[in-house]
Amino acid sequence: GLLPAKNFLETFKFDSKSDALLKLPTIFWLKISDGMLLTLAWLGVLLSFIVVIGFANSILMFVLWLLYMSFVHIGQLFYSYGWEIQLLETGFLAIFLCPLLDARPFPKTAPPKLVIWLFRWLAFRIYLGAGLIKIRADQCWRDLTCLYHHYETQPIPNPLSPYFHFMPKWFHKFGVLWNHFIELIVPFFIFSPRVLRYMAGILMISFQFILTLSGNLSFLNWITIVPVIACFDDNFFRKIMPKWIINKAESAAAHKRFYKPQKIIAWALVFLIAWLSIPVVQNLFSSRQIMNTSFNQWGLVNTYGAFGAVGKFRGELVIEGTTDNVLTQQTKWKAYEFKAKPTDTHRNLPIIAPYQPRIDWQIWFAAMQRPEHNPWLIHLIWKLLDNDKDALSLLANNPFPEKPPKYIKVDYYIYKFAPLDDKSNAVWHREYIGQWLPPLSRETKELKEYIKAYEWEN
Repeated sequence: GLLPAKNFLETFKFDSKSDALLKLPTIFWLKISDGMLLTLAWLGVLLSFIVVIGFANSILMFVLWLLYMSFVHIGQLFYSYGWEIQLLETGFLAIFLCPLLDARPFPKTAPPKLVIWLFRWLAFRIYLGAGLIKIRADQCWRDLTCLYHHYETQPIPNPLSPYFHFMPKWFHKFGVLWNHFIELIVPFFIFSPRVLRYMAGILMISFQFILTLSGNLSFLNWITIVPVIACFDDNFFRKIMPKWIINKAESAAAHKRFYKPQKIIAWALVFLIAWLSIPVVQNLFSSRQIMNTSFNQWGLVNTYGAFGAVGKFRGELVIEGTTDNVLTQQTKWKAYEFKAKPTDTHRNLPIIAPYQPRIDWQIWFAAMQRPEHNPWLIHLIWKLLDNDKDALSLLANNPFPEKPPKYIKVDYYIYKFAPLDDKSNAVWHREYIGQWLPPLSRETKELKEYIKAYEWEN
């Protein structure tokens, strides 16, 4: 990997494996290898499929939560996004929606109402945290101009993003106002009587659907919809769901087996979440609010937020290589294409959400930083200089199929959406700014020392 998990775990010094498991919970303390990573990933896929087809109990949901947390805690930079801990918190609450051991499809017991309220509390924090960080972090959210830039500068635009970008300014200002309304006002109606709660849920879910139309935001929008579903109840779903699902729900509501133990556990969960919410609430109302942070090693109650700051221009890193042994003015460079991020200015914009090509997202961040802040990218270049097949599998092409490049460099460009009526059918126009990283080869002394310092020689 570009940030090997084995190296990462070896940087920690704990008294015992049990101590390590408590302070940095991950199954990979027991064993870390490519085989173990793949085995647990496929196990997660299998168990998720079992849940999707209707078999769910607390044990199964706990195992899924534990598996994903294990990956998040060794994923480092590539698993540092807010939706990772949001998925962990959502998955943890889901454990308590299900009966403990019932292995039948569509269990016959009703979920505790207290857990439904905890999902509403999660939805409230997600939306309010996102709204407050915007107001506090960037002037453009206060003067209503952030959407002048957002559709163009977001990590991975989709085919509709240029159309959103070229809408008139009044449309963008209204969009910011609507964002503030949904994130700063509507969440308070989550706890209101039924009709107002329904309206809040509909507004918040429709807001997420609008966001999916305007860009590729990974699975953020979809995982955010999940706790909002708790705004609705059986009376609402009875009007829109197929009859067979209604019958299943009514059957579950009529059975009370295992309900008392679940209720006791649910109350214990409420006290736990309330206690863990104290620093989260303090953060929400702090002038130094931070977003996408967990205050405990289990990722149980977290702070959230997205696009607190919006870039005013789009910087892009373009990785290019050459097989020339000697660099001259006539050297021809060939670009590596990523699977989703812009490089070729005529390449169509992709539709990839809810999938997230993590390397494409991370190089978007790297363009805002210096090379020394992105060791993973230096490691990628080292691997590309050897035509490493695993590294190349992360990219859309290999411009050097016959033999590895002799040199690789990284250039910095400013990309702007081409006008919708552009005669050349280009998607982007770009301007060369300068070198982000000079040409490097496997023989470059500084590169070899850098790789050795991180113990990445192999």
